[in-house]
Amino acid sequence: MKEFGAGLILSLVLLPLAVLGLALLLVFGFAGRIERARAGVRALDHFVNASVFDGYSWESISSHAWRERDNKRWARLVVRIADQFQKDHCRRANKREQHVVNLVLRRNLHAQTIGRKPTPGPGPGPGPGAAGGKPDDASGKPPAPHSRAQPTP
Repeated sequence: MKEFGAGLILSLVLLPLAVLGLALLLVFGFAGRIERARAGVRALDHFVNASVFDGYSWESISSHAWRERDNKRWARLVVRIADQFQKDHCRRANKREQHVVNLVLRRNLHAQTIGRKPTPGPGPGPGPGAAGGKPDDASGKPPAPHSRAQPTP
């Protein structure tokens, strides 16, 4: 509940700033500050991937679509559309980003941080299941979110 409350307050503060950011994207795009506009578009891409497509917040829609192309109709559509603009765009995006997805999952960096009660573990430092800790099972693989594809080796 504590994490939900903090997220709600943060969202209400960020919403007007997001609208301002969208307006600034147009300004920077037309004013020639392409690097800044590109960074804003990339952040928007990650936001939409996480909120609309139930993807990871550190992954682009293109990379997520490539991972899910065999499982989801929307992903196949995104791959086809992206191919019209740049051949193999989604495959290349996934090749660039998959190591980040694997790292975040392996290190459990996506775990809840606000209001989390640390799991007691042997010795000092975070216990199993805590951010930065070791995976909970003996396989050595990170726990994968229930609705997402397994990380690629």
